[in-house]
Amino acid sequence: MRWWLVVASVWLLVALNIPDTQARNRPRKDGEIRRGKRKRDGQGHGEARAGRSRPLKIRLVPGPTVPVEPGDNQGHSLLLKSYKNIQEQHSSYNIIPDPDLSLDLSGDSPVPSDRSEPVTPLTQEEIQRILWREEEEHREEEERLRKKDEARKKRRKLRKEQEEKQRKIVEERRRKEEEALRLQVEKEEEEWRKQIEEMKRQEDERRRQEEEDRKQKEEAEREAREKERKLEEERRKQEEILRKELLALVEEEEEEHQEELEEYHEEAEEHQEEAEEHLEEAEEHLEEAEEHLEEAEEEVWLRGDVFQMPPKEPEEPDLIPAPIPRPPAATEDELKEVEAVEEEEEGEEREVVVLTNRGSLPPGCVISDVTVTCENAKLFHFPPLSIPELKSLSLEGNNISSIPAGAFNGIPNLEWINLKKNKLTSAGIDAKAFKGLKMLRRLYLDGNLLEAVPSDLPPTLQELKVNENTLRGMDENSFQDLSSLVILELEGNLLSEGNVDPLAFSSLNQLSYLRLGRNHFRTIPQGLPASLLELYLENNLIEEISETVFNQTRSLNVVSLRHNRLDETRIAPMAWINHRNLESIDLSHNHLYLVPSYLPRSLIHLVLVGNNIERIPGYVFAHMDPGLEYLYLSYNKLDGEGIEPESFFGSYNSMVELCLDHNQLITVPSGINEMTNVHFLRLNNNRIRSIPDESICDPNHNGDSTLVALRLENNYIDPQNVPPTAFSCVRASSSVVLKPQQSDVRSPHKTKH
Repeated sequence: MRWWLVVASVWLLVALNIPDTQARNRPRKDGEIRRGKRKRDGQGHGEARAGRSRPLKIRLVPGPTVPVEPGDNQGHSLLLKSYKNIQEQHSSYNIIPDPDLSLDLSGDSPVPSDRSEPVTPLTQEEIQRILWREEEEHREEEERLRKKDEARKKRRKLRKEQEEKQRKIVEERRRKEEEALRLQVEKEEEEWRKQIEEMKRQEDERRRQEEEDRKQKEEAEREAREKERKLEEERRKQEEILRKELLALVEEEEEEHQEELEEYHEEAEEHQEEAEEHLEEAEEHLEEAEEHLEEAEEEVWLRGDVFQMPPKEPEEPDLIPAPIPRPPAATEDELKEVEAVEEEEEGEEREVVVLTNRGSLPPGCVISDVTVTCENAKLFHFPPLSIPELKSLSLEGNNISSIPAGAFNGIPNLEWINLKKNKLTSAGIDAKAFKGLKMLRRLYLDGNLLEAVPSDLPPTLQELKVNENTLRGMDENSFQDLSSLVILELEGNLLSEGNVDPLAFSSLNQLSYLRLGRNHFRTIPQGLPASLLELYLENNLIEEISETVFNQTRSLNVVSLRHNRLDETRIAPMAWINHRNLESIDLSHNHLYLVPSYLPRSLIHLVLVGNNIERIPGYVFAHMDPGLEYLYLSYNKLDGEGIEPESFFGSYNSMVELCLDHNQLITVPSGINEMTNVHFLRLNNNRIRSIPDESICDPNHNGDSTLVALRLENNYIDPQNVPPTAFSCVRASSSVVLKPQQSDVRSPHKTKH
């Protein structure tokens, strides 16, 4: 049996070396790729590749044509010879599949077979076909994987290029935005600086003019008094002369010159009458001088004149916004303001007692009643005070940069603190500096260097002013526990919708008055408190009014959005039309081309000065109840076609003041003669050439005249051609201003007639 073991070993070696021999006969590169590919795919002998059939296992069995005698040395030589010439003697062996697998020749995939079934030997052609097919599959698989790898590398390279390109685009865009923002901030700062300088110049000019007027008044009064004194002395001298003459005549020629004495009496009476006449003339001159001075000091303006502007439309925003007009009747707030002013005046009349024994009171500080004033005293530190009964403290205009924790320990009952125009910083104010002030009502921090609202402010605070600082944002805890705050002013800071949390105002349950002018808002801030009555957002960058921004502020009464970037298309139709308390809106100095539609139903005051308005759409005021009373459209671009017959529909019985001055009107707009309650009408500085008989006054109106003032100067009207009844509805003819007029369109210089 030993020779059978030798033969079986040889057959096993032949079966294992046939594939290696064929592989060596093929090019080395393909073999390396195949072996490498198999390694990558984790395949080895006996492992099936995913998605492919398992490699066929074959074995060689001896054929009947190879006789081997046991124990014969020739058998060993025969085995060696058959091993060397194995490829020429394939017919001497029968190759059969593994007993565990059988080959499906139609599908080229092995399938398990039952060991009990008879094994069918494969022919040489079938074996060759199997080997070729296996090799072709390996080659296709390697080619497919190579292409897939190349495609993956190409996609990775393309993705990296796109990411690099996108990164460069984003960096360039960010750089441009940062540069644009920096230039914009620099431009706005330069504009504010110029405007502040212009305001200072105007203020100096106004003071100089007031000083000149005062000097002229004093000079006129002095001249009048001097003239009166001279007349009085002259009269006394004349009386004394006459008296002496009369006495002399009486003593010397009492009987002889009676007639002459009577003549002297008559002359004396005449001189006295002349003196009295001179005195009356002097008094009249004095009264005329006083009247001229009063006219120079107090010129009577119409209510609409508060919106007078220079002939050239200002391109830059005003730093100090003009107030929204109020009705003529004094409101309760105005009466309170008058009482407050009277109380302040009475307080100013009180004698200011300067302490001789100052104790801890620094130099430059004075105390009056329960108020300490240390304004412009060149203080560098918070003064140590110990006056428990003190109610008010003013430290305005010093160089104080910090407030320590116990600064107010000696003055715990303060109700009002004024720290304007110092050098306070957020880091310099201790977190608990104001916490012990249980009575504090008003705190003024304008004109400092604060970057955030001080924390832990007393819950009793009702008025807080942090204008002209460098506030860079507000979070939801900025006004924590300030539920009693009524007035909040944050103008002239660096606030925007990006750094103001929508929950910042959530704790201000009683806030009524909010000023956010001269900041960087592009939209109206979110989260405004429901209690808000007046909102001022002048000199910002607001471009739109969304539909939901005023949903919570149903009590809102006044909104000022002057000097922004609004146009009528960016105001949502439902933004405020259903508000029943919103009475005053100021949209002056924006980018409006039409009078906005969908204005609040309750609107009374509407200010649209300094826009580019070319048309008043019909029925734009028809939905208002009780109706619009004050409409200011000065300094726009209204012409003869911009006002329709229905433009003022809905306001005929309610309109009180209408300003259409400084436009391009060529005729008196239709509908004005139907306004039965209008008091002030301004049509000056237009291109009106004539006043038809019924253009301003309705001859069929039988009620009392309501028109108090009518201004038509600086047009192209010939006063001689105005019909006598054109102004029949004006209360007094002196209330109509017709002069001066421009003589010709081509010569815009004013000429007086």
